[in-house]
Amino acid sequence: MDKMKILHGTAAFLAAGVLCPAVLLLAGYRDSAIDSASATATTTATAAEEEDRPVVRSFTVSPETPPSVRFCGKEIELVRYNMREGMDRELSSFTYYHSTTMLLIKRANRYFPVIEPVLKANGIPDDFKYLAVVESHLDPTATSPARAAGLWQFLESTGRNYGLRVTATVDERRNVTKSTEAACRYLREAYGKYGDWTAVASSYNAGMGRISGQMEKQQETSVLNLHLVEESARYPYRIFAVKQIFENPGKYGFILKAENLYRPIACSEVEVSEDIADLAAFARGYGITYHDLKYFNPWLKDSKLVTGGGKYTVRIPDKRELFYHAANTYVHDGRWVVR
Repeated sequence: MDKMKILHGTAAFLAAGVLCPAVLLLAGYRDSAIDSASATATTTATAAEEEDRPVVRSFTVSPETPPSVRFCGKEIELVRYNMREGMDRELSSFTYYHSTTMLLIKRANRYFPVIEPVLKANGIPDDFKYLAVVESHLDPTATSPARAAGLWQFLESTGRNYGLRVTATVDERRNVTKSTEAACRYLREAYGKYGDWTAVASSYNAGMGRISGQMEKQQETSVLNLHLVEESARYPYRIFAVKQIFENPGKYGFILKAENLYRPIACSEVEVSEDIADLAAFARGYGITYHDLKYFNPWLKDSKLVTGGGKYTVRIPDKRELFYHAANTYVHDGRWVVR
């Protein structure tokens, strides 16, 4: 060991040009050759160490892909290559979609208490709340490039077909409760056609016509085995992945406390059947801002409301709940937080 240290030290001096020619002559040819070989080995080892040294100061670990998932009360095996890899892709995506996935859990604390009772009342499995997460990231104001809007991303024509009013001043696709009721009508209709909730979920993205047509054309009974465009092929696995993470966020690196979640804010309801010429003045009359009115009623799409003879329910937030003077303590699902 000592000899090697000496050799390495000598090599370092040689490389630096410190030793004079006279010393080299005294050392002799043999020792010089040993030193040269040692220097080469040291340089090679150093280069190898540099090559292997991480340049990123964190590690990315592939999340474990489950052998099966439970969706709407049915166990779905994920052992076939396309299913396992489809799930792996979406689980990896949402796991490392750090800030967005964390935000989805925070928002769910506010919106799931509204969505879940509507699904239950309409006989729709609770797991379909995750479809809303995938569709809009739980943002009632979301609008897609194709002009689909709201929590459930209805196109204007489709929204009207399922009972939603869309006018110059009203867009009920952005009404959380009413759009959820409309989504339930679609989901019930699709289930009557397929008798399978996974096929129903896929049809929400691709459309019933396309799913039915492709199942017939491809002579396939499982929607998960269909050859579809990428977005539609990925869609059910995105729902499965979100459900997997929401049911065990800590396993996938999402550590939240109760105070991190967005609490539901209590609102009173005002029935309106006459036009409102100035929504800002209307809001001030209830002691809230125009922004507050728009946030809790995202279906109001203009600065005025024209009822057209219809009746609307306007939500007025409790002013005392608009401030985080105390940390949030409401946790809709205990699995979301650490104690």
